Amino acid sequence: MRILVTGCNGQVGHELVSQGKSLNYEMFGFDQDRLDITQNTAVQKILNEYKPDIVINAAAYTAVDKAEQEIKLAYAVNKDGSANLTNACKMLNIPLLHISTDYIFDGKQDRSYREDDPANPAGVYGQSKWEGEQAVRNRLKKHIILRVSWVFGKQGNNFVKTMLRLAKERDELSVVADQYGSPTSATDIAKTLLTLAQKMSKKEEHKSFRWGTYHYSGTPKTTWHDFAKEIFATADTLGLIKAIPNVNAITSAEYPTPAVRPKNSALDCNKIIKTFAIAQPDWRMSLFNVLNEWKKT
Repeated sequence: MRILVTGCNGQVGHELVSQGKSLNYEMFGFDQDRLDITQNTAVQKILNEYKPDIVINAAAYTAVDKAEQEIKLAYAVNKDGSANLTNACKMLNIPLLHISTDYIFDGKQDRSYREDDPANPAGVYGQSKWEGEQAVRNRLKKHIILRVSWVFGKQGNNFVKTMLRLAKERDELSVVADQYGSPTSATDIAKTLLTLAQKMSKKEEHKSFRWGTYHYSGTPKTTWHDFAKEIFATADTLGLIKAIPNVNAITSAEYPTPAVRPKNSALDCNKIIKTFAIAQPDWRMSLFNVLNEWKKT
Protein backbone atom coordinates (compact mmCIF):
# COMPACT_ATOMS: atom_id res chain seq x y z
CA MET A 1 0.00 0.00 0.00
CA ARG A 2 1.27 3.45 -0.99
CA ILE A 3 0.47 6.14 1.58
CA LEU A 4 1.25 9.83 1.21
CA VAL A 5 1.48 11.77 4.47
CA THR A 6 1.44 15.57 4.70
CA GLY A 7 2.91 17.25 7.78
CA CYS A 8 5.40 14.42 8.21
CA ASN A 9 7.51 16.31 10.75
CA GLY A 10 4.61 16.97 13.11
CA GLN A 11 3.63 14.86 16.11
CA VAL A 12 1.28 12.52 14.26
CA GLY A 13 2.92 12.74 10.83
CA HIS A 14 6.27 11.58 12.19
CA GLU A 15 4.63 8.58 13.84
CA LEU A 16 2.66 7.74 10.71
CA VAL A 17 5.77 7.50 8.54
CA SER A 18 7.70 5.52 11.15
CA GLN A 19 4.90 3.03 11.88
CA GLY A 20 3.95 2.71 8.21
CA LYS A 21 7.49 1.76 7.25
CA SER A 22 7.60 -0.86 10.02
CA LEU A 23 4.46 -2.37 8.47
CA ASN A 24 6.21 -2.48 5.08
CA TYR A 25 3.94 0.14 3.52
CA GLU A 26 5.40 2.52 0.94
CA MET A 27 5.38 5.75 2.93
CA PHE A 28 5.86 9.13 1.25
CA GLY A 29 6.27 11.82 3.89
CA PHE A 30 6.11 15.51 2.97
CA ASP A 31 6.83 18.45 5.23
CA GLN A 32 5.94 22.04 4.46
CA ASP A 33 9.20 22.65 2.60
CA ARG A 34 8.55 19.80 0.16
CA LEU A 35 4.79 20.25 -0.10
CA ASP A 36 3.00 23.44 0.88
CA ILE A 37 -0.64 22.35 0.88
CA THR A 38 -1.79 25.97 0.52
CA GLN A 39 -0.46 25.85 -3.07
CA ASN A 40 -3.04 24.07 -5.19
CA THR A 41 -0.78 23.48 -8.20
CA ALA A 42 1.92 21.93 -6.02
CA VAL A 43 -0.59 19.58 -4.39
CA GLN A 44 -1.92 18.38 -7.74
CA LYS A 45 1.61 17.90 -9.08
CA ILE A 46 2.75 15.77 -6.13
CA LEU A 47 -0.34 13.55 -6.06
CA ASN A 48 -0.13 13.04 -9.82
CA GLU A 49 3.54 12.14 -9.53
CA TYR A 50 3.31 9.72 -6.60
CA LYS A 51 -0.20 8.33 -7.20
CA PRO A 52 -0.70 7.05 -3.64
CA ASP A 53 -3.43 4.61 -2.70
CA ILE A 54 -4.37 6.78 0.30
CA VAL A 55 -3.55 10.31 1.46
CA ILE A 56 -3.36 11.15 5.17
CA ASN A 57 -3.48 14.86 5.94
CA ALA A 58 -1.50 15.46 9.12
CA ALA A 59 -0.55 19.01 8.13
CA ALA A 60 -2.17 21.74 10.17
CA TYR A 61 -1.73 25.17 11.70
CA THR A 62 -1.97 24.31 15.41
CA ALA A 63 -0.71 27.43 17.25
CA VAL A 64 -4.01 28.05 19.03
CA ASP A 65 -3.14 31.45 20.53
CA LYS A 66 -1.09 32.75 17.57
CA ALA A 67 -4.03 31.96 15.30
CA GLU A 68 -5.94 34.87 16.85
CA GLN A 69 -3.42 37.19 15.13
CA GLU A 70 -2.29 35.01 12.21
CA ILE A 71 -5.82 34.54 10.94
CA LYS A 72 -5.04 34.38 7.21
CA LEU A 73 -2.30 31.80 7.73
CA ALA A 74 -4.50 29.60 9.93
CA TYR A 75 -7.26 29.56 7.32
CA ALA A 76 -4.81 29.11 4.44
CA VAL A 77 -3.47 25.90 5.97
CA ASN A 78 -6.47 24.47 7.80
CA LYS A 79 -9.22 25.37 5.35
CA ASP A 80 -7.69 26.09 1.93
CA GLY A 81 -4.95 23.46 2.27
CA SER A 82 -7.55 20.83 3.15
CA ALA A 83 -9.64 21.88 0.15
CA ASN A 84 -6.62 21.63 -2.17
CA LEU A 85 -5.82 18.10 -0.99
CA THR A 86 -9.44 17.05 -1.25
CA ASN A 87 -9.82 18.38 -4.79
CA ALA A 88 -6.69 16.54 -5.92
CA CYS A 89 -7.86 13.33 -4.22
CA LYS A 90 -11.23 13.62 -5.95
CA MET A 91 -9.64 14.04 -9.38
CA LEU A 92 -7.53 10.91 -8.85
CA ASN A 93 -10.16 8.91 -6.89
CA ILE A 94 -7.90 8.64 -3.83
CA PRO A 95 -9.43 8.22 -0.34
CA LEU A 96 -8.42 10.86 2.22
CA LEU A 97 -7.84 10.51 5.96
CA HIS A 98 -8.02 13.95 7.56
CA ILE A 99 -7.15 14.87 11.15
CA SER A 100 -9.35 17.38 12.97
CA THR A 101 -9.75 18.58 16.53
CA ASP A 102 -11.92 18.76 19.65
CA TYR A 103 -11.63 22.56 19.42
CA ILE A 104 -14.45 22.68 16.88
CA PHE A 105 -16.75 22.46 19.94
CA ASP A 106 -17.38 25.32 22.38
CA GLY A 107 -17.08 23.07 25.46
CA LYS A 108 -20.29 24.26 27.08
CA GLN A 109 -22.05 20.91 27.42
CA ASP A 110 -21.46 18.55 30.33
CA ARG A 111 -21.28 15.21 28.49
CA SER A 112 -18.66 14.04 26.02
CA TYR A 113 -19.15 15.30 22.47
CA ARG A 114 -20.54 13.01 19.78
CA GLU A 115 -19.82 13.32 16.07
CA ASP A 116 -23.25 14.78 15.33
CA ASP A 117 -23.14 17.46 18.03
CA PRO A 118 -23.21 20.97 16.51
CA ALA A 119 -19.87 22.67 15.98
CA ASN A 120 -19.40 26.06 17.59
CA PRO A 121 -15.70 26.93 17.73
CA ALA A 122 -14.63 29.58 20.24
CA GLY A 123 -11.53 30.73 18.36
CA VAL A 124 -9.81 31.10 15.00
CA TYR A 125 -7.99 27.78 15.24
CA GLY A 126 -11.18 25.80 15.90
CA GLN A 127 -13.13 27.70 13.24
CA SER A 128 -10.42 27.18 10.62
CA LYS A 129 -10.31 23.46 11.40
CA TRP A 130 -14.12 23.24 11.23
CA GLU A 131 -14.14 24.92 7.82
CA GLY A 132 -11.38 22.53 6.78
CA GLU A 133 -13.64 19.64 7.76
CA GLN A 134 -16.43 21.10 5.65
CA ALA A 135 -14.08 21.47 2.70
CA VAL A 136 -13.33 17.74 2.90
CA ARG A 137 -16.89 16.65 3.68
CA ASN A 138 -18.50 18.61 0.84
CA ARG A 139 -16.02 17.61 -1.87
CA LEU A 140 -15.10 13.96 -1.42
CA LYS A 141 -17.23 10.95 -0.52
CA LYS A 142 -14.29 8.66 0.26
CA HIS A 143 -13.01 10.39 3.35
CA ILE A 144 -12.51 9.83 7.06
CA ILE A 145 -12.31 12.86 9.33
CA LEU A 146 -10.74 11.82 12.63
CA ARG A 147 -11.20 14.31 15.46
CA VAL A 148 -8.58 13.94 18.17
CA SER A 149 -7.76 15.80 21.39
CA TRP A 150 -4.91 16.91 23.66
CA VAL A 151 -2.22 15.33 21.49
CA PHE A 152 1.18 14.51 22.94
CA GLY A 153 4.17 12.62 21.61
CA LYS A 154 7.91 12.42 21.07
CA GLN A 155 7.90 14.90 18.19
CA GLY A 156 7.03 18.59 18.19
CA ASN A 157 5.75 20.85 20.96
CA ASN A 158 3.12 19.63 23.39
CA PHE A 159 1.90 19.86 26.99
CA VAL A 160 3.97 16.90 28.19
CA LYS A 161 7.22 18.42 26.96
CA THR A 162 6.31 21.78 28.47
CA MET A 163 5.61 20.23 31.87
CA LEU A 164 8.89 18.30 31.87
CA ARG A 165 10.81 21.46 31.02
CA LEU A 166 9.08 23.38 33.81
CA ALA A 167 9.78 20.58 36.29
CA LYS A 168 13.49 21.18 35.76
CA GLU A 169 13.13 24.95 36.20
CA ARG A 170 10.64 25.34 39.06
CA ASP A 171 9.69 23.85 42.41
CA GLU A 172 6.10 25.03 42.04
CA LEU A 173 3.74 25.81 39.18
CA SER A 174 0.05 26.47 38.53
CA VAL A 175 -2.08 24.55 36.03
CA VAL A 176 -5.69 25.06 34.95
CA ALA A 177 -8.06 22.63 36.68
CA ASP A 178 -11.46 23.58 35.19
CA GLN A 179 -10.91 22.45 31.59
CA TYR A 180 -11.75 18.81 30.86
CA GLY A 181 -10.61 16.62 28.00
CA SER A 182 -8.86 13.43 26.96
CA PRO A 183 -5.10 13.25 26.34
CA THR A 184 -4.18 11.20 23.27
CA SER A 185 -0.75 10.04 22.19
CA ALA A 186 0.44 10.65 18.65
CA THR A 187 1.54 7.00 18.58
CA ASP A 188 -2.01 5.81 19.21
CA ILE A 189 -3.48 8.23 16.68
CA ALA A 190 -1.04 7.07 13.98
CA LYS A 191 -1.80 3.44 14.74
CA THR A 192 -5.53 4.11 14.39
CA LEU A 193 -5.10 6.00 11.12
CA LEU A 194 -3.04 3.18 9.64
CA THR A 195 -5.62 0.64 10.82
CA LEU A 196 -8.31 2.65 9.03
CA ALA A 197 -6.11 2.92 5.94
CA GLN A 198 -5.66 -0.84 5.87
CA LYS A 199 -9.41 -1.42 6.21
CA MET A 200 -10.32 1.06 3.48
CA SER A 201 -7.74 -0.45 1.11
CA LYS A 202 -9.45 -3.84 1.07
CA LYS A 203 -11.45 -4.13 -2.12
CA GLU A 204 -14.06 -6.38 -0.57
CA GLU A 205 -14.80 -3.70 2.05
CA HIS A 206 -14.58 -0.69 -0.24
CA LYS A 207 -18.23 -0.49 -1.26
CA SER A 208 -19.55 -0.94 2.26
CA PHE A 209 -16.85 1.09 3.99
CA ARG A 210 -18.30 3.51 6.54
CA TRP A 211 -16.88 6.83 5.42
CA GLY A 212 -17.48 9.93 7.52
CA THR A 213 -16.50 11.60 10.79
CA TYR A 214 -15.20 9.78 13.87
CA HIS A 215 -13.87 10.68 17.30
CA TYR A 216 -10.76 9.13 18.77
CA SER A 217 -9.07 9.97 22.05
CA GLY A 218 -7.52 8.46 25.14
CA THR A 219 -9.44 7.58 28.27
CA PRO A 220 -10.35 8.50 31.01
CA LYS A 221 -11.37 12.17 30.91
CA THR A 222 -9.15 14.45 32.99
CA THR A 223 -8.11 18.07 33.56
CA TRP A 224 -4.87 19.80 32.59
CA HIS A 225 -4.03 19.95 36.31
CA ASP A 226 -4.45 16.22 36.85
CA PHE A 227 -2.71 15.47 33.56
CA ALA A 228 0.29 17.48 34.78
CA LYS A 229 0.37 15.59 38.08
CA GLU A 230 0.35 12.27 36.20
CA ILE A 231 3.15 13.46 33.93
CA PHE A 232 5.32 14.33 36.92
CA ALA A 233 4.54 11.11 38.77
CA THR A 234 5.39 9.00 35.72
CA ALA A 235 8.51 11.00 34.93
CA ASP A 236 9.66 10.63 38.55
CA THR A 237 9.14 6.85 38.40
CA LEU A 238 11.31 6.71 35.27
CA GLY A 239 13.97 8.98 36.73
CA LEU A 240 13.42 11.74 34.17
CA ILE A 241 13.12 14.50 36.80
CA LYS A 242 14.97 15.08 40.06
CA ALA A 243 11.90 16.15 42.05
CA ILE A 244 8.13 16.47 41.60
CA PRO A 245 7.10 20.14 41.70
CA ASN A 246 4.10 21.30 43.68
CA VAL A 247 1.18 21.73 41.24
CA ASN A 248 -1.41 24.36 42.19
CA ALA A 249 -4.90 24.15 40.73
CA ILE A 250 -6.15 27.38 39.16
CA THR A 251 -9.16 28.45 37.08
CA SER A 252 -9.19 29.45 33.41
CA ALA A 253 -9.94 33.02 34.54
CA GLU A 254 -6.66 33.03 36.49
CA TYR A 255 -4.73 32.02 33.37
CA PRO A 256 -6.13 34.14 30.50
CA THR A 257 -4.99 33.29 26.98
CA PRO A 258 -5.57 35.03 23.62
CA ALA A 259 -7.74 32.10 22.48
CA VAL A 260 -10.62 30.79 24.58
CA ARG A 261 -10.26 27.09 25.39
CA PRO A 262 -13.30 24.76 25.65
CA LYS A 263 -14.21 24.02 29.28
CA ASN A 264 -15.12 20.46 28.25
CA SER A 265 -13.81 18.95 25.02
CA ALA A 266 -13.98 15.27 25.94
CA LEU A 267 -14.90 13.15 22.90
CA ASP A 268 -17.40 10.31 22.82
CA CYS A 269 -15.65 7.51 20.91
CA ASN A 270 -18.44 4.93 20.77
CA LYS A 271 -18.91 5.30 17.01
CA ILE A 272 -15.35 4.28 16.08
CA ILE A 273 -15.45 1.47 18.66
CA LYS A 274 -18.68 0.02 17.23
CA THR A 275 -17.87 0.58 13.55
CA PHE A 276 -14.23 -0.49 13.38
CA ALA A 277 -13.62 -2.26 16.72
CA ILE A 278 -10.97 0.35 17.56
CA ALA A 279 -10.76 0.73 21.32
CA GLN A 280 -9.82 3.83 23.29
CA PRO A 281 -6.34 3.58 24.81
CA ASP A 282 -5.65 4.42 28.44
CA TRP A 283 -3.65 7.61 28.03
CA ARG A 284 -1.77 6.93 31.28
CA MET A 285 -0.21 3.81 29.75
CA SER A 286 0.49 5.70 26.53
CA LEU A 287 2.14 8.45 28.57
CA PHE A 288 4.37 5.89 30.29
CA ASN A 289 5.36 4.45 26.91
CA VAL A 290 6.23 7.88 25.46
CA LEU A 291 8.26 8.90 28.50
CA ASN A 292 10.01 5.53 28.54
CA GLU A 293 11.03 6.08 24.91
CA TRP A 294 12.44 9.48 25.82
CA LYS A 295 14.43 7.85 28.59
CA LYS A 296 16.11 5.57 26.04
CA THR A 297 17.21 8.46 23.83
